[in-house]
Amino acid sequence: MGAKSSSKGWCGWFLVIAIAALVATAVVITIKKKTKHSEAAPVPGPPGAIAKKYADALKIAMQFFDVQKSGKLAHNKISWRGDSAIKDGSEANLDLSKGMYDAGDHMKFGFPMAFTATVLSWAILEYGDQMNAVGQLEPARDSLKWITDYLINAHPSENVLYIQVGDPDADHACWDRPETMTVKRPLTQINTTSPGTEVAAETAAAMASAALVFKTIDSMYSGLLLKHARQLFTFADTHRGSYSVSIPKVQTYYNSTGYGDELLWAASWLYHATGDQSYFKYVTDENGKKFAKWGSPTWFSWDNKLAGSQVLLSRVSFFGSKDKTNSGLHMYRKTAEAVMCGLLPKSPTATTSRTDGGLIWVSEWNSLQHPVASAFLAVLYSDYMLTSRTATLHCDGDSYSPSDLRKFAISQADYVLGNNPLKMSYLVGFGDKYPQYVHHRGASIPTNAKTGCKDGFKWLDSAEPNPNVAVGGLVGGPFLNETYIDSRNNSMQGEPSTYNSAVIVALLSGLVTTSSAVQSFG
Repeated sequence: MGAKSSSKGWCGWFLVIAIAALVATAVVITIKKKTKHSEAAPVPGPPGAIAKKYADALKIAMQFFDVQKSGKLAHNKISWRGDSAIKDGSEANLDLSKGMYDAGDHMKFGFPMAFTATVLSWAILEYGDQMNAVGQLEPARDSLKWITDYLINAHPSENVLYIQVGDPDADHACWDRPETMTVKRPLTQINTTSPGTEVAAETAAAMASAALVFKTIDSMYSGLLLKHARQLFTFADTHRGSYSVSIPKVQTYYNSTGYGDELLWAASWLYHATGDQSYFKYVTDENGKKFAKWGSPTWFSWDNKLAGSQVLLSRVSFFGSKDKTNSGLHMYRKTAEAVMCGLLPKSPTATTSRTDGGLIWVSEWNSLQHPVASAFLAVLYSDYMLTSRTATLHCDGDSYSPSDLRKFAISQADYVLGNNPLKMSYLVGFGDKYPQYVHHRGASIPTNAKTGCKDGFKWLDSAEPNPNVAVGGLVGGPFLNETYIDSRNNSMQGEPSTYNSAVIVALLSGLVTTSSAVQSFG
């Protein structure tokens, strides 16, 4: 009896232990599952396998900067280009021969050119390893310095910045090659009596971000850039006023819708470049409340930098800030999340501004700027999430992963490169089918042609494809109905721009391979 009872008790304890073990195992599995949902797997540290399509596209896109270079081309890589605009700036005893032509014309517009430099710097800082893996880091730095050399010379004193070379009306009345142009090229400046906060601040952002790029390569040059950046920001902030008001003629081409976004953008870059807390306070306190439009997603472009600032300051939230209670920083990240949620096609808050083929579509003029710039921000945010092991992005109750953001970015890049209803690449020189009648003077005129200002228009009206390829140019893009008219007279769709090149280079650099995000630019 006693032995029987002892055996029964042992079996009972065995069952209890077995059940307890099963419960413990279930708990562990449940915890692991929950952990998986709250913590993303890290991406590889060094660059991973190369995606050949994006690597090839990046090598092509990078060349458009060489197509657009002004000045004495010591190491010219484009066979049909030569020295041009050597005397730019001479009327003010300045050397403004460098820099880049804006688009298919021969104008140097400082506002979009500075934006080009800022975005190119950002791409190098985030994805320099990826660029280097496919041999594009040095070309990127070279193109950046070609612009920053110009910007330094365009800022001869603390409160003077030359923002334009050329008269757009006179320039657009000609159709000739830059190497042989004869039209006068007057200078336009901003100063204390004719302020231009947005241009000064954007140029400060360009200088500050470029200072980070060159910090370990050429410390003296980096220091010079940072000096100019600080001066320009002080000038922009102290003498507030829109250049569209001070200089009304700029409204025709690069009209500004406000300068608050540029002030925040510049201060954000200066904070990254210096670590100076006064710049951090600038963006997160009163100026943030005044200009940041927290909670309202916007489109990133040469005119509006808010979304860019939100993502740039999110990296501080992800990697750099010890102050987790800063309400301003929290709002930047929260608004960046709203931007991302708007981009994801299946999100409850997804934007309806898309073509049937899935391309973000905001503007009839230069329609590709917004989707490409948005896709670049999406890749960045995806990499920030992965590197910080942040598994989910919450969009009005639904959850999305970093891979969802990357898939969106890939969809926009693939559309540009030919996965669209026309099966045509909008990146000139990439693939078997791309625009042949690009609105670009230099590309449209044979190198041996003898043309003046007016008689060159026969090449604009020619029925023949361009004799020279504006290689790497990202044209304006499709209409909402996804049609594209390949005509040299169609500048709305067929004109490439230097700032378009900055955003496509940035996007492709993020897609060419996978890698952990750089946790500090310092």
